[in-house]
Amino acid sequence: MKIVLITGTSKGIGLETALTFGRAGYKVFATMRNPENASDFKQKIKNESLDITISKMDVDSDASVKKGMDEIIQKNGSVDVLVNNAGIERHGSIEEMSMDDFQSVMNTNYLGVLRCTKAVLPQMRKAKNGCIINIASVSGHIANSPLGAYAASKFALEAISEALAQEMKPFNVKVAIVEPGIINTQMAKDISVNAESLYPHSKRLAGLFSASLQTPTPPTLVADKILEISESNTWKLRHPVGPDAAPFIEWRGSMNDEQWINWNATSDEDWYKSVEQDFGLNAR
Repeated sequence: MKIVLITGTSKGIGLETALTFGRAGYKVFATMRNPENASDFKQKIKNESLDITISKMDVDSDASVKKGMDEIIQKNGSVDVLVNNAGIERHGSIEEMSMDDFQSVMNTNYLGVLRCTKAVLPQMRKAKNGCIINIASVSGHIANSPLGAYAASKFALEAISEALAQEMKPFNVKVAIVEPGIINTQMAKDISVNAESLYPHSKRLAGLFSASLQTPTPPTLVADKILEISESNTWKLRHPVGPDAAPFIEWRGSMNDEQWINWNATSDEDWYKSVEQDFGLNAR
């Protein structure tokens, strides 16, 4: 039986990914910061008789990751699939966001992935077998306010994943990046308006997310793609997921840097008209 370890499984994409792998017959280690709050998840596991073990792990902590990973690897011998899903989002203008928020986002979304990845690399390399799937975002290709801090962490994750793929392919270890668009998760719902901001961008993006979530894309779509990647023979690195993911990336690619900056710096009226014209979304 293959063993999969998934981080950030308390809700959203991580929770659905754990259930998807469990239903597919994997032995799943679902990690999270606060397992004591996962009563609904535990009930689902019991109801469906799934081989899922909920484990405590805080990817922000070297000690927590080492302890959690050592226990799993020592008891089970190896991890066949690592899904680095744990992530947080903080939004705001560069001027107005605190340094603590910038550091928190980078620590979880980038360094957290490195902590977990480095813990499994020696045994995957020696076994010449394994799969590492990093959950990035369309924001790993598109930097716009007020998601500058979040995008920076996902740009970094994209870069380190690309380098890791080069290092691990000779050892038959597959590395893949999953890039969801706007998915119906609590994180997406939490993109809100900062009424006190000096900048208009939080209002604009909150409207864009709200409009997109009127026709929600479920996190199960991402979970299914993660399982598909792990079981396939493809060495494809990047996998946009969701109906808006590839179009968003292609849309950004259609503009040069100066055009992109000008579009984000334009007046509210022109910005809203453009979104409606290009995507059929009323973000007002």
